[in-house]
Amino acid sequence: MTSKNYRLKFFRWLIAKPKTAGLFTFLLLSTIVGFIGFQQYKIVKDDEQLVMKNTLHVIHQNIEQSLKNSYTSTLTVALTINDQGIPENFDTISKKLLHSNLPLSAIQLVPKGVVKYVYPMKGNEAAIGLNILETPYLKEEALQSIKNQKMYFAGPIKLKQGGTGIVGRLPVFQGGDFWGFSAVIIKLKELLQTSLAYVDLSKYYFQFSKIDPTTKKEVYFLPIENNFANNYSVSLVVPDGNWKLALTAKQQNYLTAAMLIPTILGLFLAALFGFLITLILKKPAELQLLINQQAEKLLKSEIKFKTIFDQAAVGITNVDPISGKFIEANNQFCELVGFTQQELKEKTYQSITHPDDLANDENNISKIKQGLIRNYSIEKRYITKEGNIIWVNLSVSPLWNENEKPTSTIAVTQDITLRKEAEELVKKTENRYKGIFEDSPLPLWEEDFSEVKKNLEVLGLMHKSEEEVTAYFQQNPNETKKCSALVKVINVNQECLRFNKVDNKEALRMSLSPFIHEESIATFVQQLVAITQEKKKLNLEAIIIDNENQFRNINLRWNIISGYEDTLERVIVSTEDITERKNTEKKIIDSQKQIESLINTIDGIVWECDSKSFCFSFISKKVERILGYTPEEWLASPTFWADHIYPEDRESTVNYCILKTNQQLNHDFEYRMIAKNGSIVWLKDIVNVVVENDNSISLRGIMIDITKNKESEEDLNNSFNLVTEQNKRLLNFSYIVSHNLRSHTSNITSIISLIEMSDSEEEKTDLLLLLKSVSNSLNETMLHLNEVINIRNNIGLVSESVNLNQYIEAAQNVLSEQITAKKATILTQIPRDVVVNYNPAYLESVLYNILSNSIRYSHPDRLPIINIKWLIEDEMNVLQISDNGIGIDLVKNADKIFGMYKTFSNNPESKGIGLFITKNQIDAMNGAITVNSIPNEGTTFKIYIR
Repeated sequence: MTSKNYRLKFFRWLIAKPKTAGLFTFLLLSTIVGFIGFQQYKIVKDDEQLVMKNTLHVIHQNIEQSLKNSYTSTLTVALTINDQGIPENFDTISKKLLHSNLPLSAIQLVPKGVVKYVYPMKGNEAAIGLNILETPYLKEEALQSIKNQKMYFAGPIKLKQGGTGIVGRLPVFQGGDFWGFSAVIIKLKELLQTSLAYVDLSKYYFQFSKIDPTTKKEVYFLPIENNFANNYSVSLVVPDGNWKLALTAKQQNYLTAAMLIPTILGLFLAALFGFLITLILKKPAELQLLINQQAEKLLKSEIKFKTIFDQAAVGITNVDPISGKFIEANNQFCELVGFTQQELKEKTYQSITHPDDLANDENNISKIKQGLIRNYSIEKRYITKEGNIIWVNLSVSPLWNENEKPTSTIAVTQDITLRKEAEELVKKTENRYKGIFEDSPLPLWEEDFSEVKKNLEVLGLMHKSEEEVTAYFQQNPNETKKCSALVKVINVNQECLRFNKVDNKEALRMSLSPFIHEESIATFVQQLVAITQEKKKLNLEAIIIDNENQFRNINLRWNIISGYEDTLERVIVSTEDITERKNTEKKIIDSQKQIESLINTIDGIVWECDSKSFCFSFISKKVERILGYTPEEWLASPTFWADHIYPEDRESTVNYCILKTNQQLNHDFEYRMIAKNGSIVWLKDIVNVVVENDNSISLRGIMIDITKNKESEEDLNNSFNLVTEQNKRLLNFSYIVSHNLRSHTSNITSIISLIEMSDSEEEKTDLLLLLKSVSNSLNETMLHLNEVINIRNNIGLVSESVNLNQYIEAAQNVLSEQITAKKATILTQIPRDVVVNYNPAYLESVLYNILSNSIRYSHPDRLPIINIKWLIEDEMNVLQISDNGIGIDLVKNADKIFGMYKTFSNNPESKGIGLFITKNQIDAMNGAITVNSIPNEGTTFKIYIR
């Protein structure tokens, strides 16, 4: 029951859809017809392919038979070879074999791979002597035949004697050794004629191919027909020659008329039957469908209108043409004028229209009501709710048919305020452009280069290289003149007329006379090159000839107006007269050359630099002679000057220059610079500060080489210092000698006077003893003075490498009695391997004097402790000796410590000579000695040893 209901529903559905029912009927019948036709097609195709396989098999058998006959022939010829390896009756037997085997064209015997016997000889002479085992394209297949010890058919190959053929070679062995080949030559043409004698070649395409043993690619020996590449094909392989036989159907029409006509007829009947079913079922459904379509169209039209009205990107209003009131307005129009829909319904279009546009608007509405026009479009102004004025494009159409009573109009409003503002701006810009163009102080041309560009495109010069385009016009001057004639003058300003000395613009409109003279042809070529490179601007200087045949220098500026970059229809060309400027520049250049020549003759480096950065803008060539640097090297670096000042002078030199520049004072100073060869050069720099508007803008000066002066000055200073020091020492020494000798001589004089006056022998004896004591004291003084003189004159001074610890120990041994008596402690903190370069006697004397003083002037309240250390200060060796003795008041005695006969205590052993001699000995060794002492705490001596 359920199945029956489904069938009823299905049939009702088909009846309700007549086209579907007709299509279903057509498809069902077409499927049946197609199945029957396919079965017929398959049967015909299989029969045709079976015939092709049988035909190819017959061809294969024919070729196999020919090859077997060839094998028999080679074997027969091989049997003619006697035991000595010489064939017997070769020509006779070969003749009979050729007669009985038509495909054969020649028979050969090839002993050791060399063709020696051939029948027939005529036409085959070229093959005699051919060594097939050494011929590249024959060798591989010949060796394969020897290896397999069976006959192998090589080719088809190009024969030595001409033509293409197959060579069958049977290897011959005698006593197990290879003798050679027995070979037959089969012409390919004869072989195929024999094999294809009974094949219908009008229906089939036959191909004979083989894999080339050398290239491993398939080689085809018959013409290739690509027209049949997609047709059915069968193939077989002949193993004796590794040949491939292929047979392809030329026509693949398996759908014969007997099969095709019934199929077409069946499809036609199926279509006709389906069409009739559709017609039968269509009538009832058409009426209902028509009703539904009309209702749907009405609904869609209403929806579309409402959607367009509300969602449109332009303002749309429905207006009463009689009263002018707004019946309806969309959201876009409300936003445009600033009113709500309810507010607009209470207004008329006249109330929001600009007064100047109202008359034109009402006139057009009147024409629509009278039927004179069906629509109109105008540009007008509305006044918005905020009082602003907007421009709109208004298109009005009536919503009634002709000869009907006016009901309402539909108005489409598009905001064009921005466009109007842009147009107004364009007008202002155009007016401003015209004013600038006409009133410009420069000669201006407005020109059209469009025809020039077209001509360059015809010549094929667009986008070519600049060099190629320039070379073309240099070689073809007539083309240059042709291009210049194509330039059109659109407009020129008054300054241009004055510049070219003509009365009106028409005199310049037809040509570019200033630019076509021979003297300025290169300038025009540069413009042509700029066009080929699609440049938008060009700036160059040129020489032209004016209408009075006077040469003029001009600055030519070539600019394409925006919007015309592709066509070049509007190009602005300015031609500023720079003749006077060029003449002035020439004078300046000549003057600069004279100044530069003068500067280079000055015996000093003339320069100019920025006052802030000290970046040099000019330096004369003398810098290369004095410092070795070229001007180019100097100017290449902005900090070259500061970078090459001698490091010790750099900071002070730069700071001094900055100070004087800020004070705007001319100045000069001396400093050292490092030359290119690494030497140091003394310079005296005389600087002038260039001031403008109370600001230092640059520095100018001259550097003078004073190296020789400085060397002379240094030698003079050294001599002066030496003389001064010697004089100082001499004065001091003379003072010492005078002082010491005067006291002794005074004593001697006084004693002698007393002796002369004395009457008592005992008194004279006492005075003589006293005189002897004074004489001994004088002698001691003379010894001290001689020692000092010897030290200062470095008499007998020899330096040696001595171990410092050994000399300290020697000094302690000499002072052992004093050390024991004072219970002194000497602490030595010196590495055992410290060696100094010193005079041994001086070192021993220095150590003895300082250590003896430390013991002699020990503090009475504590045991003496002496510390000896080895230090390094400022890359100098320092021997430091410290004690805890009574110390020295340096505030009172700092300048007397190393003086001769200067004492600072009441110790009777003090003579004031030890430290004086020590200081002179250390000075003689180019060293130094310092002292640091605090009374009642101790003293520290530092001896600096070089």
